[in-house]
Amino acid sequence: MAPIISAFANAEGGTIVIGIDDKTKTIEGLSTLTPDQVNDLVSAPKDTCIPMPQYHEEFLSVSNKKGKADRLLLLHIDPSHEQVIRTVNGSTYLRVADRTKELKGDDLRNLEYVKNVRHFEDECNSDATIDDLDTDLLDTYKDILNAGNKTYEQILSARGFIRKQNGVPKLTNAAVLLFAKNIIQFYPNCRIRFIRYDGTKARTGSDINITRDYNIERPILGIIQEAKDFISNQLREFTALNPTTGKFQIVPEYPEFAWLEGIVNAVTHREYALAGRYILVSMYDDRLEIESPGKLPSIVTLDNIKETRYSRNPRIARILTDFGWVRELNEGVKRIYSDMEKFFLDDPVYSEPGQSVRLVLKNNIVMRNLRRKGRALEFIGEDIWVQLDKLDHEILAILASNKAVGTSTLAAHTRKSFVTIGSHIKKMLKMGIVCANGGLHDPGRTYSIIRKEIEN
Repeated sequence: MAPIISAFANAEGGTIVIGIDDKTKTIEGLSTLTPDQVNDLVSAPKDTCIPMPQYHEEFLSVSNKKGKADRLLLLHIDPSHEQVIRTVNGSTYLRVADRTKELKGDDLRNLEYVKNVRHFEDECNSDATIDDLDTDLLDTYKDILNAGNKTYEQILSARGFIRKQNGVPKLTNAAVLLFAKNIIQFYPNCRIRFIRYDGTKARTGSDINITRDYNIERPILGIIQEAKDFISNQLREFTALNPTTGKFQIVPEYPEFAWLEGIVNAVTHREYALAGRYILVSMYDDRLEIESPGKLPSIVTLDNIKETRYSRNPRIARILTDFGWVRELNEGVKRIYSDMEKFFLDDPVYSEPGQSVRLVLKNNIVMRNLRRKGRALEFIGEDIWVQLDKLDHEILAILASNKAVGTSTLAAHTRKSFVTIGSHIKKMLKMGIVCANGGLHDPGRTYSIIRKEIEN
């Protein structure tokens, strides 16, 4: 029983049922056992595993295969969040699907990372030296600490970023992840990959619909700023009615804090020990997804994520706090929810697909487009609307929400070329549903929709 107890405790917990034949699945019960034997079974988790996992026993009244009153013993093993549960002989097991697997080597080390028994950020990097770190970042850190008279070694040692390995001072993984000049030299998985898809689904093969694939490969202290600059340029803007002023105004596709905090959380709390895994940001027409390697750390769950804060990488989190990226209190996730609500958008959605955490922000673009196209349809009338194609509809939807729009703005919003936009505008000018503001060669020339007078 010891391997099964260890496996359940190191995974998501589980229940061991004693009194049912494994092969025939018939109920044998406990009636053939002495009271001492039953007590030994009840004490098995305490006697066979170190440390003892949390568990409780339950006796279930049944009829055995002979039709007589009997009992089953259920041992409910709780998941262990902060400890690795081993058998008394030192072996470690994990429940994977319906199998009990003994863990050794890297598999065991990864379990220790997950349980926070071992911190990847605190382990020594055998290859990197002070010369491999970015002096500009280190100088900025010294200024933040008001420690200009200290050497880099003194600063890093004081914060636990230099440790001895076989008596020799070595940089920790956290030090290199934070300050390295060439991060890919040491940690190729320290990157953010951004993929933009055309549509609401990712397609493959001949139907592949990726329109942008970009990698941000920087140390932690540089990767967030570059991600912020890059992603902000990929987001669209929409015209929305301000209920306070009664006027239309330009609003971003998502509130900046929501998606940026999602990036910051991914960088801060991801599992850096998972080789080959990186942060993936996927942009679809209707949503933005941020996926981070590693499941939620320790006591944080999908149910309590708004109220509970726990860092898998406390030293990295502390430095990012010093640099102003991470807030000490658990206000970040709460504000993601509140900012999305202020934008009249759906709540963020957190999930744990596989060995990762995913945040999904929805932009309600479908409803936005329906409302904008509905307004344009009212302006020109259905008889004209049915004569136009999809791009005409998109252009008119933009014009209907603005007094005047230039070709460059139309091209940016529709992601079409100036020539394509120009040909469609020319067609609608001839149809008399759009008018031009300014001369033909005027660089500031704009266009407006002509509202049809609808008879009562």
